[in-house]
Amino acid sequence: MKLVFATNNPNKLKEVQSKLPQYEVVSLKELGVTEDIPETGDTLEENALIKARYLYGKFNLDCFADDTGLEIEALNNEPGVYSARYAGGERSSDANMDKVLSKLDGKTNRKARFRTSIALIQKGKETVMEGIVNGEILIDKIGEDGFGYDPIFQADGFDISFAQMDMETKNRISHRGLAVDKLVEVLGK
Repeated sequence: MKLVFATNNPNKLKEVQSKLPQYEVVSLKELGVTEDIPETGDTLEENALIKARYLYGKFNLDCFADDTGLEIEALNNEPGVYSARYAGGERSSDANMDKVLSKLDGKTNRKARFRTSIALIQKGKETVMEGIVNGEILIDKIGEDGFGYDPIFQADGFDISFAQMDMETKNRISHRGLAVDKLVEVLGK
């Protein structure tokens, strides 16, 4: 069965495909969608729904979209819904991480969480699910793998950053992995 994922991010696509082997998970690029779908919502849930509704309306195919935010307690849950463009419109992971590390400089409370909302539209029915992983922001970037804020995030119960984890472990415990587990459950019904 074909399922469209509203992303052109190859890292996200790879993570999700590994959890949905029974589906042909298709990216925006494979559908010929090159434009950025506007993320004008005030919440992660709204942005996921906006993207999924756009795709469903355009192609009438079962689809899902996600939006993820890093929420840092000492920064009033920033960057949150603005995580991808926290340091500006160019979507630079390094600039985003540098801004976070700079704003946390000298702060002892480094508690943070990643939160992913996934909106699924299947045969016109909308379902929204969420995955959360708690942890903390490290003092420096550590690790070469992963993407986004992975080099500065360490999940509770681990002594390595997300960027140091193998994909199997990260997929099992990550915010996106947990949200995709819920997606798998819904798709199985």
